[in-house]
Amino acid sequence: MRLIKQNIERKTGEGSAVLLPEEPEDLWHAYNLIRPNDLLRASAIRKVISESGSGSRSNERVHTTLTIRVTKLDFDPQAAQLHVSGRVAEENKHVKLGSFHTLDLELQRNFTLEKAEGWDSVALDTLKEAVNQDAKVQLWAVIMKEGLANICLVTDHQTILRQKIESNLPRKRAGSTEHEKQMQKFFQTTFDSLLRQLDLANPKPLLLASPAYTATHFQSFIKAQAASGTNKGLRELLPKITVAPSASGHLHSLNEVLSSPAVTAKLSDTKFARETQLVDHFFTLIRKEDNRAWYGPRESEKAVEQGAVGKGGGVLLISNGLFRSQEIEVRKRWVKLVDEVKEQGGEVRVLSSMHESGRRLESLGGVAVICTWPIEDLDDGEVMEDEVHENGDGDGAWHENGDSHGIEGRVEHEEVIDFL
Repeated sequence: MRLIKQNIERKTGEGSAVLLPEEPEDLWHAYNLIRPNDLLRASAIRKVISESGSGSRSNERVHTTLTIRVTKLDFDPQAAQLHVSGRVAEENKHVKLGSFHTLDLELQRNFTLEKAEGWDSVALDTLKEAVNQDAKVQLWAVIMKEGLANICLVTDHQTILRQKIESNLPRKRAGSTEHEKQMQKFFQTTFDSLLRQLDLANPKPLLLASPAYTATHFQSFIKAQAASGTNKGLRELLPKITVAPSASGHLHSLNEVLSSPAVTAKLSDTKFARETQLVDHFFTLIRKEDNRAWYGPRESEKAVEQGAVGKGGGVLLISNGLFRSQEIEVRKRWVKLVDEVKEQGGEVRVLSSMHESGRRLESLGGVAVICTWPIEDLDDGEVMEDEVHENGDGDGAWHENGDSHGIEGRVEHEEVIDFL
């Protein structure tokens, strides 16, 4: 995302920013920046109906610039499309004030954003990430098994399924080579599809994962293609390939693979790898029952109030979905929590709902903390109605005490989370 112009008063947060999306990842950032009640200005095409003095009508499509007060956002990560709906906030000769319109934000077209309640700390951090040119594609991944391959793009903020290849393979039969022939065709189709996605002029790491030896055999296929061809970029890709085992060839296994030591060792400096490690550490603490890991809105806020999420290992894990609430006071609640943890010297991680780590966190109510010391009884038995809605059960930690907070419920819940 390119920052064209910024006019934001740091003390009050008032002002606007002019931004230019340059690649699909930028539309994801725009989706997280724009919130209900914000003012959004962008170019649009309107259908204008004119009526002559004789009563005849004519239709004309005109280009204009509209400013709307945002009410709804619709983001399609696969198609890289962002549709923002709202009421027209500035009248012009083509549209009436207060009428509804949907702006389609597109690549290489500027838009201007003015925050309804000012640019808070979370919005400013999101803006900073959006214009950071280093936070782009981190790696490509192919999660596969015999006859199935999922080609995925993994960035700091999203995991996007780019293409799914399926092939019906015959069974292995003694004395027959048909299965092997069809496997080679399957590898060729997957290889060709992968090449159409990769930028071999600047190859990124490629992760191949599967049960059994399918990924290893596909790696050998790629090596054979590189040896027989003249594509220099393909040869430069070979040392960037990592093969890892997975429980299945389906997309949900990617989370398990990304958290494996073989992968994290190569990607330890990336944002999503750090977040995956933190979420895994959180669940490890839950299993150990040492009372340093808590989840849920009320429990997380209580831990922060006690100063337990500060220097020395305190971490706040919070889903970016919470900041997209249509209720201003709800958004302010979470911004306040983030600011308090930062003031205490703790680490704040806003997890993307487009990564598996973010989805796991959302299943816990969207917020969790890792404390610097054990805390007893944050869940004092009082269950607030809004937290039942957010969490599903209002719990904040699991305790081995024989009731619904017991260790049996914890293990069952963890298994569900892992396979989301």
